[in-house]
Amino acid sequence: MAESLDIIILTYNEEKNIEACLKSTLPLNSNIYIVDSGSTDNTLAICRKFTGNIFDHPFENYAAQRNWALANLPLQGTWIFNVDADHRISEELALELNAILSTQTDADLNGFLISRRTIFMDKWIKHGGHYPTYHANMFRRGYGSCEDKLYDQHFLVNGRTKILKGDIIDIITDSINTFVTRHNHWATLEAQYQFAKKNKPDSTELIQPKFWGNPMQRRRYLKNKYESFPLFVRPVIYFLIRYFIKLGFLDGKTGFVFHFLQGFWFRMMIDIKVYELQKINSKPYELKA
Repeated sequence: MAESLDIIILTYNEEKNIEACLKSTLPLNSNIYIVDSGSTDNTLAICRKFTGNIFDHPFENYAAQRNWALANLPLQGTWIFNVDADHRISEELALELNAILSTQTDADLNGFLISRRTIFMDKWIKHGGHYPTYHANMFRRGYGSCEDKLYDQHFLVNGRTKILKGDIIDIITDSINTFVTRHNHWATLEAQYQFAKKNKPDSTELIQPKFWGNPMQRRRYLKNKYESFPLFVRPVIYFLIRYFIKLGFLDGKTGFVFHFLQGFWFRMMIDIKVYELQKINSKPYELKA
């Protein structure tokens, strides 16, 4: 190949996911790097069947772990592809990437935007504005980093990017209990971020919100608009738009469960936690004589 590829995968007790993930990367003929944060199951034993590049680093948050990997791994590839353990590289994407790697890319092209194909309870969620959703998972070595955020982090690419046709298949949960537990945790992180952001309006974000920008910039613009609406009202509006106007109901019963949990319940939990932070940080109520 004219250009080489390094794949970075973060792991922690991913024995249910990691083998299928690693098998899906085999057509890419890449160098695979595992960054583990103390797995106690069979994750590392499975990983050793595919690569000897296994590193241990304590987990602080996803952004810190991603950026540590970019700064400290002995990466040598022309391109870096960031993959999660619950991701699968689709056959279409593998063919597309191999075609790209077989030739010399333009010098000013430093990243690729790849859409995620969400699989929830064995169903592809195609509607409700949830597909396609692009992320800059792949970039030229030395030209990318991860946003320093506790939740909803995106990769920032320094230079021109190109949208790819193939998808990353994202198996987002193995059970409703796992889904609810994870999203409750993420709601806490997002509430803390929104509360801090509102009290520090001069704070900057790596992904600049632009309606006419690339898909990630447009998504960040719309997210900021969403956050400008009143608490408890915005989740209702968002769900109605997503489920009815953006045709989320076409995803059937499973789609209803997903759009309700991810498009309404999760965002209402964020608002409740923001409200709680506001109450905690407000002045104590004083009884008048």
